[in-house]
Amino acid sequence: MNERKVFFVGLAMMVLAGVVYASGNREKTPGDVTIQVAYPVAVDAPISDILDRYAREFEAKNPGVTIEPVYAGGYPDIRTMIQTTMDGGGSPPALSVLLATDLFDLANARYIEPITDLIQAMPDGQAYLEDFIPVFLSNSYYMDEIWSLPFQRSAVMLYYNADLLEEAGIEAPSNWAELAEAAQALTVRQNGEVLRWGIEWPSSWPYWLFQPLAMGAGQNIVGEGDAEVFFDHPDVIAAIEYYNSLSDRYQATPRGVQASWGNVVPGFVAGDSAMIVHTSGSLARILSQADFSVGVTGIPGRDGGQFSVPGGGNLYITRGIPEAQRQAAFDFAVFLTEPDRVADFSIATGYIAHRNSAFETPALGEYIRQHPQAGEARQILATAGKELSLQNLGEVRNIFHNYLEAAFNRQMTPAEAMREAQREADAALRDFR
Repeated sequence: MNERKVFFVGLAMMVLAGVVYASGNREKTPGDVTIQVAYPVAVDAPISDILDRYAREFEAKNPGVTIEPVYAGGYPDIRTMIQTTMDGGGSPPALSVLLATDLFDLANARYIEPITDLIQAMPDGQAYLEDFIPVFLSNSYYMDEIWSLPFQRSAVMLYYNADLLEEAGIEAPSNWAELAEAAQALTVRQNGEVLRWGIEWPSSWPYWLFQPLAMGAGQNIVGEGDAEVFFDHPDVIAAIEYYNSLSDRYQATPRGVQASWGNVVPGFVAGDSAMIVHTSGSLARILSQADFSVGVTGIPGRDGGQFSVPGGGNLYITRGIPEAQRQAAFDFAVFLTEPDRVADFSIATGYIAHRNSAFETPALGEYIRQHPQAGEARQILATAGKELSLQNLGEVRNIFHNYLEAAFNRQMTPAEAMREAQREADAALRDFR
């Protein structure tokens, strides 16, 4: 097997995005094709090791094609790298994992190109598409074209320490009142110091983990069209008020914006919190490290039910690359989405398998038998709503984030914050209506 080395390319970009390249050293011939593939690695899984292995496996099956993985901290870092490189006239990675919700902005800015023709050229293209879980594939369509393939996809989930709930005689919460009361009962203080929070709900990237709460109140923040939001709806305001009540009334979670995304998972497995709201992409790490029984569910609704939204990244092909690179990038994307590999990736990371046939593989079937939480994560998708995905997403998302955080930090009332968020979002979307 070819030895790989890790090296730094472009110091300025390294400082900006924390980018690391992994490259092979095999000899090239004139007909060889080399493509770079960009991945975000700021997740609770050994992504670089997994994807390096996939690259080597693909190269072994496709002599003459070299895959050079490019790693950066998170989705925004990958997007910044692509934009900076293309705007500066450079050669960006041919294939990238970017947020599924960024489709409209990426296509409108001409950073990516559709892959409809490549799928149509497949002997089983239609069957291939139909095997994807619909809620994940829905982010791939725009202007009657297919622009991306689902890859590392997730959902918002409530994780809970089932042992603590059982010891306290508490059932898994099924509505807002039960969730708040359970969180309050499971919070532990000593001499005024919190030893264990009842629940932690990160809110430094707030829209995603907030959306199921709004849905559970009765109204998603985004409409079915690509230029419609409902930020000032009374149910959305009620969801903010409920979130704030978990700290104000129930004193069961930290007050204000919880800038704790990277800390809540290790804190949860260490016993610092009884429940957390996080991505299903953390499932594998939690199950492997927790010394207690872990329960998972969607986010309880105000009057019952469970709610979630999908998330995560899709595979996009960069616009304007040579045709040989474009085909190689597509072939590698298809390779990554083969059922056995989808199952392997799901087992290793906790991301939800995005193809139905992956759940029929022996490996994933056995894993779900041993870890039924992985199967429950799939069931949560049955009630998942639309993630915030629309035109001019970057600006609209920032507007919502700014005012939602102002409401969380009690700088504005929820009603005031959402009224201003709606006004500014309407202005940002006016040209798309």
